Amino acid sequence: MRNDQKKSRSPTKKKIAVSSKSVNGKYVSSSQVHEWDGALPVPSLPQPYAAALVALLAICCYGNSLYGSFVFDDTEAIVNNKDVLPDTPVAEIFRHDFWGDDISRKESHKSYRPLTVLTFRWDYYLAGGLHPFLFHLCNVLLHAVISVLSLFIFGVLLGHGSLGINQNTILKCPRASLLCAILFAVHPVHTESVAALVGRADLLCALFFFLSFLMYVSSCKKGAPGIEMVSCLFFCSVSMLCKEQGITVLGVCSAYDLLFTMDLSLNTLWRYLKSSTPWQCLKQHSDQWRSLLTRHVLLFATSVALLVFRVTVMGSSMPSFTPVDNPASFANNTVIRVVNYNYIYAMNVWLLLNPVDLCFDWSMGCIPLIQSATDVRILAIVALWLVGFFLLHHCAINQTHQVRVLSMALALSIITFLPASNLLFRVGFVIAERNLYLPSVGYIILVVMGANVLAKFCQKQGRLVLQGLILILILGHMTKSVHRSRQWTNDEVLYKAGLKVCPLNAKVHYNIAKAASDRGKEEEAVKSYREAIRLHPDYDHALNNLANLMKESNQIEEAEVLLQRAVTINPSFSAAWMNLGIVQASLKKYSEAQHSYEEALSYRKKYPDCYFNMGNLYVILEDNNKALNAWLNATTLDPYHFKAWLNTLSLLDNQVSGPEKI
Repeated sequence: MRNDQKKSRSPTKKKIAVSSKSVNGKYVSSSQVHEWDGALPVPSLPQPYAAALVALLAICCYGNSLYGSFVFDDTEAIVNNKDVLPDTPVAEIFRHDFWGDDISRKESHKSYRPLTVLTFRWDYYLAGGLHPFLFHLCNVLLHAVISVLSLFIFGVLLGHGSLGINQNTILKCPRASLLCAILFAVHPVHTESVAALVGRADLLCALFFFLSFLMYVSSCKKGAPGIEMVSCLFFCSVSMLCKEQGITVLGVCSAYDLLFTMDLSLNTLWRYLKSSTPWQCLKQHSDQWRSLLTRHVLLFATSVALLVFRVTVMGSSMPSFTPVDNPASFANNTVIRVVNYNYIYAMNVWLLLNPVDLCFDWSMGCIPLIQSATDVRILAIVALWLVGFFLLHHCAINQTHQVRVLSMALALSIITFLPASNLLFRVGFVIAERNLYLPSVGYIILVVMGANVLAKFCQKQGRLVLQGLILILILGHMTKSVHRSRQWTNDEVLYKAGLKVCPLNAKVHYNIAKAASDRGKEEEAVKSYREAIRLHPDYDHALNNLANLMKESNQIEEAEVLLQRAVTINPSFSAAWMNLGIVQASLKKYSEAQHSYEEALSYRKKYPDCYFNMGNLYVILEDNNKALNAWLNATTLDPYHFKAWLNTLSLLDNQVSGPEKI
């Protein structure tokens, strides 16, 4: 009797939670979920404590960026962007690009992120002006919120949120999800997204991306599309209006639906195709397939509608970039172009694996093109594809919960990276670290899966070593994030840090020169501008800025030569044309100066400074009527153009002065 009692009680002692039934009729035991928690040497915390820990780590890593100023792209996107000012009509935000220019113009960057600009406007209103502290505070808090939300995202992706779990388990945060969220919160590659204010676009995009995905998961659980599906599509649209990358959530939702809801791994699909009665399999689960088709029709229709809207907003034209922005995409040889694209992919993966050398800009010589088969960097491409082939092969021949998680991690990283891959369209950068904010989610899952595999084969001492390595990884990432976010608080420090990573990058030298010029260090500025031009002789903006310094130091002849080079390289460079006109007027080449001003206005119709300088030229030519008309155009375009108003009043005063003047 005692033996019988022991046998009857043993199953209840070993029973783990409940089983979850997948939609296609297959049962998946929740013990698969507990394999993560049982193996990983990570503390198990209640959900509220886990969320507080993740938020605290996120704030600790990037808290020192609160005392930063407006650096690098922040100046153009916020300080010089009239859409941020309360006086600008809100409707203008939806007609302009991220930098405040008319998005339909050919010269526009075509980045359409009106909701992000709207949050800058709110910060301006709450702070009572351009005070960077509140702007940075919003970024840090957003990252903390997103990191906490990632606990639920990782829970879903790892299976904790999609498989049945009993009430006691819900009170505890799964170890794997906690480790993933911590790594996400402290990863140094996120520094640009958090410490740089323009990274607000990535943060808002990720926030609504996560909400959209969670709504879709909820819709899949209910079966028939409902309010959750509507919410998913709404949050997707909001995410895309924060940054273009947000539309990729539709692809991630589709991948989740196929891999988890329908349990369609590569292995399963192959077996269906090999089956002599595939239609019977479809007929057997017709309700599930019908729901899947309905959801995917909605996903497809939304993606088409959003893309049509996006193209329409851009004025049905793509942004125009130069070889300086993205050299690989301008390579004439297709093989060279493909090889360099793959090397850039490998570099992005390396930044996730080893985020030690980070740079604010990776263009203009930072990554020289691979043009020879003997280039040693080809080994990085080979390594990338070998690892990729191994992972895909593993996904294809196996059919387990862990394989579905692996497939989902790869799909998430690849789909969210597509807008930056040059495969769909040409992008205006080589590498942008902030574009890795969402792809890092899939990468982190791969890291935790690897740690889980190691933990299963470790004895007690080995688990302690693994625990120590995980702790070192977290502390190392935190240290780098703190150090890197401090660099983002000051433009001069940021640029000089970039010089250590990319000494051949002409744009780094250009920004160092610009920062030095703003601080009155003209000798350092001239030296850095000349170095930028040496590295990249066709750097039109460097030529223009160096010419301005030469003009201020009365080296007018050299300034003219530099500006002539700038407009020859870039004939539509309106600022260089205007500066050339100023220099030519100083050299008393009045007809040439007038031609230069007219060229500047032909490329930029609304250019108050050019009208002002043209008015000054007409005064020299003793044509007061044209001078007054030019200054009137300047004040019409810019009512706060003080110099134009002053010259107008002075000229009118001179006209009325004379014998009749009382």
